Amino acid sequence: MVPGSRTVSWLTVPFLQPESSGRPGRSPGSVDYRFARRQLLQRYRAGELDRGDVCDAQLELMRIAVNCSQGSTVPCPVCAGSTLRVVRFVFGARLPAGGRVVNTRAEMRKLAAERAGRRCYTVEVCTGCRWNHLLQVAPLDDDG
Repeated sequence: MVPGSRTVSWLTVPFLQPESSGRPGRSPGSVDYRFARRQLLQRYRAGELDRGDVCDAQLELMRIAVNCSQGSTVPCPVCAGSTLRVVRFVFGARLPAGGRVVNTRAEMRKLAAERAGRRCYTVEVCTGCRWNHLLQVAPLDDDG
């Protein structure tokens, strides 16, 4: 044992409660995928991945991005085009297996009020080069 150190059994050390409930403005239980996105783009720019490896949106996702999405102010990280769109899918009880596409806050609030336990998946899609990436998964709540 090192002089000045204490021996503490891990069984007797209580877990400390956090001082805050988490990041303000974020729903508890949400998962943000920005780090994975950044890592994937670094691998693409380093030449480890081909454009076809990162620009592979399925035709159904492309159709939804064109017809049922919101525009983004962020340019596409692959082609730098201004065709980046944000698509939101809600999954949960009494919804189709493929989820339900939601593009208005009113629709999101209605789905949240109908049943608890639903989750919203937010995906960015470029309609120019077919880049797509999951941005966030968050529980659906009444705040929409």
